[in-house]
Amino acid sequence: MQTIKAAVCHEFGAPLVIEDIHLRAPEIGEVEVTVHAVAICHSDISFADGAWGGSLPAVYGHEASGVVSAVGANVNGVAVGDSVVVTLIRACGTCTSCAGGKPTICETPYDGDAGPIRTTDNGMLHQAMACGAFAEKVVVDQSQLVKVSAKMPKDAASLIACGVITGVGAVVNAAGLRAGQDVVVIGAGGVGLNAIQGARIAGARRIVAVDMTEEKLADAKSFGATHGVLATGDTPWRTAYKALGGKGAEAVIVTVGAIPAYNQALRYLGRGGKVVMVGMPHSGAMAEYEPVTVAFMGQGMVGSKMGDVVIQRDIPWMVDLYEQGRLQLDSLISGRWSLDQINEAIADTKAGAARRNVIVFDH
Repeated sequence: MQTIKAAVCHEFGAPLVIEDIHLRAPEIGEVEVTVHAVAICHSDISFADGAWGGSLPAVYGHEASGVVSAVGANVNGVAVGDSVVVTLIRACGTCTSCAGGKPTICETPYDGDAGPIRTTDNGMLHQAMACGAFAEKVVVDQSQLVKVSAKMPKDAASLIACGVITGVGAVVNAAGLRAGQDVVVIGAGGVGLNAIQGARIAGARRIVAVDMTEEKLADAKSFGATHGVLATGDTPWRTAYKALGGKGAEAVIVTVGAIPAYNQALRYLGRGGKVVMVGMPHSGAMAEYEPVTVAFMGQGMVGSKMGDVVIQRDIPWMVDLYEQGRLQLDSLISGRWSLDQINEAIADTKAGAARRNVIVFDH
């Protein structure tokens, strides 16, 4: 076991504690990655606040990039010294979901309590989301990694691990948006901005961003939205209809975990359209809709985890788009923080103005 620094959650809702932890060597099919950057996702914050339960103590963090520093037996595709993106998508490759091209909903369970990290007194330490990347190093399954160019900035690469693939993938994979169709994106935060980018890349005719502030709507337009609608009015969907030329959208992407957003999502939708549910409310929160309208209008509602991506297929082309200047990543980064500053970075993220805050390591 080696000793590394990590941000540990000991109590839901309490500040994370920077402390030494133990990390074992990679075993069969596993890879050790020295983390260079890890972005803060709202899912990390929700977990640390106790929104979805889970074991404690725990190490969160799942949007990471770094360099491979050790490999276990039977590892293919990556070697020591490779630059990689680290995702939470741990896929067995053989279950029905994986074999059907849906690795994001792999059916093989993973026990984070029995993962590669322990407390310094050999106690249980939960590896959250199969990553635990709020740490100097991680040991993960090889299925969670994608090799990228060493020239790609590590802070930009970390964003691809979750926020980018989730937003872009929700449009391209889950919604199946075609060129010339219209889309409404509810929420112009980190994932929402990437959904907007995905719609632009897919050739959407009109892209309507819906958010609570003018500042976020201005952000949305800089990423490709053609129109912005404030969600604070009584009937924002009517404003969206006007922007869409008097019709509903072919796709509505809900990127926030707010129940009012889910309650209103169908109102933005046109005949035969689809709501893609990406944002994750707290457990127990309930939304309401009128089934007869959905049936009569031939509409659909579908959940999308991590943009329905296949990381070995989707991340390389997103990296290419970034290198071509067609996918914005650098401008998504609101601030760069050290691991010791993680609680301040989380507070800044909670304040709502940040696109993505990134923890960077000096290796």
